[in-house]
Amino acid sequence: MGPKKGSSSKSKDNNKVQIVVDDDQDSLAMVPSADQEQAVKAPIVISYNDRIRPLLDVVDRLRNLMVMKEGIQLPTIVVVGDQSSGKSSVLESLAGINLPRGQGICTRVPLVMRLQNHASDSDPEFYLEFNGKIVQTDEDHIANAIVLPTDEIAGQGKGISNNPLTLIVKKNGVPDLTMVDLPGITRVPVHGQPENIYEQIRDIIVEYIKPEESIILNVLSASVDFSTCESIKMSRQVDKTRDRTLAVVTKSDKAPEGLLEKVTADDVNIGLGYIYVRNRIGDESYDEARLEEARLFENHPLLSQIEKSIVGIPVLAQKLVHIQATIIARCLPETVRKISEKLNHNVTELNKLPRSLSSTAEALTAFMQIMGAAKESLRKILLRGEFDEYPDDRIMHCTARLAEKLNNFNAELQNSSQNYSTENFLMEEIRELEEAKGIGLPNFLPRAAFLTILQRRVKGIAHMPAEFMGQVWDYLEEIVVNVLMKSSDNYPQLQSSTRRAAHNLIAKMKEESFSWVMEIVEIEKLTDYTCVPEYMSDWTTLMNLQENFINEVFSEQKPEKVNLNYFGEVEVAHLRPYRQVIDQAYDMKMRMVTYWKVVLRRLVDSMALHLVFSVQNLVNKELEKEIVYELMGPNGGGIERLLDESPVVAAKREKLKRSISLLKEAKDVVSRIMDRIATNAD
Repeated sequence: MGPKKGSSSKSKDNNKVQIVVDDDQDSLAMVPSADQEQAVKAPIVISYNDRIRPLLDVVDRLRNLMVMKEGIQLPTIVVVGDQSSGKSSVLESLAGINLPRGQGICTRVPLVMRLQNHASDSDPEFYLEFNGKIVQTDEDHIANAIVLPTDEIAGQGKGISNNPLTLIVKKNGVPDLTMVDLPGITRVPVHGQPENIYEQIRDIIVEYIKPEESIILNVLSASVDFSTCESIKMSRQVDKTRDRTLAVVTKSDKAPEGLLEKVTADDVNIGLGYIYVRNRIGDESYDEARLEEARLFENHPLLSQIEKSIVGIPVLAQKLVHIQATIIARCLPETVRKISEKLNHNVTELNKLPRSLSSTAEALTAFMQIMGAAKESLRKILLRGEFDEYPDDRIMHCTARLAEKLNNFNAELQNSSQNYSTENFLMEEIRELEEAKGIGLPNFLPRAAFLTILQRRVKGIAHMPAEFMGQVWDYLEEIVVNVLMKSSDNYPQLQSSTRRAAHNLIAKMKEESFSWVMEIVEIEKLTDYTCVPEYMSDWTTLMNLQENFINEVFSEQKPEKVNLNYFGEVEVAHLRPYRQVIDQAYDMKMRMVTYWKVVLRRLVDSMALHLVFSVQNLVNKELEKEIVYELMGPNGGGIERLLDESPVVAAKREKLKRSISLLKEAKDVVSRIMDRIATNAD
């Protein structure tokens, strides 16, 4: 046999989640007037069978376990509406209770309403859950009972809060529903409300209606243009397909003209359709309100034209129960998967945390492991050029970055203004020769003149090696600190000492490098020497051009420029007054050109060798010694500091333990209901 008329069957392959809803829509239509008195005494909705109640219970149990704080969304009916849209009246009619009323925003916190149909021979139960408390109340005092915890959560006044308040209603005749009532949307703050009240309400509403698991119950007043309602605009932003929005049109009796046409046109595209209802008026009882609602939609000349299957609170209740059961069945397997994933992730994170240390021996072992891990990481990235620990972080690809810095240093040296240009060619050499001349043979090259020019050249670039070393050590400091912090991440109590040790060590080694650099520069100023064989061969090559160059300078044509291979075209007119010294000037120029290449190469090579030596010394020798000294020194606190677990790690450990316990319980709850559903399906 198939389902009865109006029934709904939903199934999930592989998970055996199946729901059969005995949803006789005929019983929801407006009954003949002769039977209306009897109809209002019937339950507001025909209850589902015993397969549905466990589904609702498991979602409520998961909500009580606060799994949503773990990032796991639950199927939820979220009630939204503009202020004065009749939202409270709809909820009151569904629950058969009175909610707080008054001017302005009455719902100041998310109100989770859990309605449970109670046996007719059992006394109704009403209680509130908030801030870990459970407060019982009775039907006559529910409104006041809600106000008190609302003030405790959101503060007295007219402000709002995102912390929820749960109202449990166990009463005969109410539908099995769990809904979240949110503050009504208002754009203009009244006295006592914050200026950004609209933004606060909007953020709360979007947070609740954005998840795909949420069904949006949009309460609209019949008297307004639906397309201008803020609640419609918000729901359309998150529900692009419109397949999880249901509209409830209130105050149908206040604006019946054109209502049917407006809803039929459906300009705002409500995917789950519309339900028309009549709000309870004045002191009407809920039975009287249901009776008047039935008469209105049966007898009103305009409203009676609306199909009976989409009017009335009973129809709304039945549709909500059906939607709720369907979405729970659809989402439950995915919820189980998300719980399992989150549980596995948290267990992994907990296992990554260091175990609590209880003795000096354990602390010493942990320290040795930290230092071993840090040194191995530094060896890999600084010495061996391996960066598997940091595949996507180019800053940590240290050998490549250091080589780049050295190449840039070399390029800057070669492009320095101290290198030769064709402007005033040979004039520097001529001036120095004039100043160094004495009583003696004219064809001897004065060494003092050569050294003077050399010292001037070296002085001009003296700042560049120092700047290069400063940049390198700043980079190395960043790398060493990053690696030490990563290696000691689970021991924050150790990080201040290791960071301080790294800063001190780098500062000391940087100072030593600066002293070494200054010494190298001074050595280059002191004398001229090289055993590089290319010096003589390069000088000889340049000297072979001398005779031809001088002949062209003093030829009868008196050219303004002469082509000299190494330098290109050079201006020569200014050289003609110095015929007696030009041979020596040319010789000195070519010696300096050739020797300067040796000087620059020697500086770069020296920087490279010093850098490699310093990094080796830093990683293999000095770092661990400096950290031990810092830790064991008078201000270090000793190795015993590791016995005091960091508050951050302790808090993370406790948080993970609580989360794991909660998720295990949630998983057990869902597994039991899944097994039960599967058994019933079989």
